[in-house]
Amino acid sequence: MRNGLWAAPVLALALCCPAFAGDATMFRGDSRHSGVYPGAGITHLDGLKWKFHTQGYVNSSPAVQNGVVYVGSTDGNLYAIDAAAGTLRWKFATGSRVVSSPAIAGGRVEFLSYDGYFYALDALTGKVDWKFRTGGEHRFEATHLHGMLPADETMPDPFDMYLSSPAIVDGLVYFGSSDGDVYALDAASGVLKWKFKTANVVHASPAVADGAVYVGSWDSYFYALDAVSGKERWRFKTGEDPDIHNQVGIQSSASVGDGMVYFGCRDSHLYALDEATGTMRWSIPTHGSWVISSPAIDDGHVYFATSDTGLFYSVAASSGKVDFSLDFKHWPFFSSPAIAGRNAYIGSHTGKLIAIDLSRNAIAWTFLTDGEKKNGTTYTNADGTPNYEAAFPGDFYDDLIVGFSRLMTVGAIVSSPVVDGDSIYFGSTDGNLYALRVRQG
Repeated sequence: MRNGLWAAPVLALALCCPAFAGDATMFRGDSRHSGVYPGAGITHLDGLKWKFHTQGYVNSSPAVQNGVVYVGSTDGNLYAIDAAAGTLRWKFATGSRVVSSPAIAGGRVEFLSYDGYFYALDALTGKVDWKFRTGGEHRFEATHLHGMLPADETMPDPFDMYLSSPAIVDGLVYFGSSDGDVYALDAASGVLKWKFKTANVVHASPAVADGAVYVGSWDSYFYALDAVSGKERWRFKTGEDPDIHNQVGIQSSASVGDGMVYFGCRDSHLYALDEATGTMRWSIPTHGSWVISSPAIDDGHVYFATSDTGLFYSVAASSGKVDFSLDFKHWPFFSSPAIAGRNAYIGSHTGKLIAIDLSRNAIAWTFLTDGEKKNGTTYTNADGTPNYEAAFPGDFYDDLIVGFSRLMTVGAIVSSPVVDGDSIYFGSTDGNLYALRVRQG
């Protein structure tokens, strides 16, 4: 945002085997973070399959394996939910918020918590297999943040809504931390293999491809690291904002494909870098609007969305030339698009899950969260834009927190949707994990 504030044995056996064809076992579907899910795509919404309520925001994006959905909540729990019935299999309480998206491998579900521990749980029982202590987890913070007062006070950023989500590849698990490090651990034991130090919090989620780890930091640099040794291959500099720290930092997680690495930045650009060298191939300015949403890559196109301007883009992967954009009335997107067939699915801060028909460049359908139904009109202007005046009472930092909390009551979807068979799963700040039943037309 710019200045607009705002227990069965059979199951036990299955968990030890490779994932089923449609399973989504880590953030953005795979270690390259393509955001693409198998299937022909789903064009019609049959309605709500079920919803599961937690006692906090569900910012975490779900992972799905063998008929179980795993997701975190700011109530401090990691949940395992039956994908067919929406009933609780188990939950595990950490010491603080879980806004990292889980990854599943080797019969374990792994994730980071604000209590400063990275956890590996038995995916069947929820019991701790091992845990690893980081240097501590906290939000990005700066003085005069977003121009708020008092100017000399250090302020945590409420829009820093995620912790890094792990990628598991070849027996190693990779993730970033608020202590500024990127970690590689043995996924089976939690033993540290290497760590790489950056100069600020790392809340982006690493993509792993072709022997390299790609991840951005709030220090304004994007890094390529050797996946085995952790040594730096190259780094790329993004923009800075030393006064109000608004147009700086990489929250977006990278996607790798077509010989390039794509990621968004709070300096209001989407970048495409050469995968091998880090040389910029192209960038798209987004006119003061952050790119928190992580891009999806499919069939020669890159799909992403912006914050304040509320735009969904399709661009040519090779050149960055815009194919089309759709305007969503300045409601921000932090959620990342999921692609299945010729359809895209993305969540909005307005509390809507939006399906986009990519063959027609048009909205196919929308689903409204409970929060949107209850509070959407309170914080929406007559023209459909966000009513920031009703949400934010002033320019003191306390007012920022009040306004942010009010806007979250509309059931904002900052969780990224996952497509699994005939179902779509996503979380909301109204505390629900939703499962939608969909079908092909």
